[in-house]
Amino acid sequence: MKHVNVGLFVVHKGCPHKCSFCDQRSITGAPDELTPEDVKAAAQTALASLDSETAACGEIAFFGGSFTMINRDYMISLLESAYEYVSKGLFGGIRISTRPDGIDDEICRILKSYGVTAVELGAQSMNDRVLALNERGHTAKQVEDACRMLRDFGFETGLQMMTGLYGSDDDDSIETAQKIIALSPDTVRIYPTVVLAGTVLDSLMKSGEYNPPGVEQTVNLCAKLIPMFESAGIKILRVGLHSGGNVESEYTGGAYHPALGELCEGRVYRNNAESLLASYPEGSYTLAVGDGMASRMAGHKKCNTDYLRQKGYICKIIQDSSLNKFEVKVR
Repeated sequence: MKHVNVGLFVVHKGCPHKCSFCDQRSITGAPDELTPEDVKAAAQTALASLDSETAACGEIAFFGGSFTMINRDYMISLLESAYEYVSKGLFGGIRISTRPDGIDDEICRILKSYGVTAVELGAQSMNDRVLALNERGHTAKQVEDACRMLRDFGFETGLQMMTGLYGSDDDDSIETAQKIIALSPDTVRIYPTVVLAGTVLDSLMKSGEYNPPGVEQTVNLCAKLIPMFESAGIKILRVGLHSGGNVESEYTGGAYHPALGELCEGRVYRNNAESLLASYPEGSYTLAVGDGMASRMAGHKKCNTDYLRQKGYICKIIQDSSLNKFEVKVR
């Protein structure tokens, strides 16, 4: 059954820092303060369009990155509005996104009492130098401590990482992924850096001090990160920013593409197929992949099959229900 989130954005509320990359109004397209009435309206709209079984497995999700650091009364008012639906079994739980330094014992108890089931932490990097350069205002140890506390309280725990930050490189991102895997979160999101107009990164880029990785370099990197998380049994919720909001008109550099996740998954398939075909002579072959994965194997606009053809391999793609995601067999 498809998992459904009723996504709500708490824009810039409570965050004590202005990170180098941050412009949530562009990312979300939401300029106004979220109200308890907005929460109820979104829940009612979702219930009207979903069957009861699907809704009961879904979550009301508060995104924005600093939920537990907003005014306490305001935070509780939003939770109360959401919990009205969760307590009746209309939705399965509440998901929130916050900073590692916004988690402590008291906060965990409040979240638990209002039906919060999942907490995502914006770790971004596990390198203290990179965190400081990008004005994150927390350390890697705070990520570790917060993650362990959330798991001790029984929350589904997610970590979010960014690639291509100022002062970072591919090796640093791989090391961050390794350290995240060591913490055993339930989920992860990979957000390659997108430079938005008016941010610190935008100024650094325009001055020549920062050269953000583009789409191609980022796809190559993420095609290494994705199998790392998959092998560790950590579910990847998303790769890349959502399209929409004002991102298309506000981004000035970095790795923005509306189908970035598809490109990255397709590159994993291409890498796997190329590795297998390297032991075969040039010619025509059939590549078997799991159900629903044929388009990923073919690649965005058939870029993978075109690439393999240029290497001398003319490939037909079939689906095999016995194969797992990213598994490729040569037939």
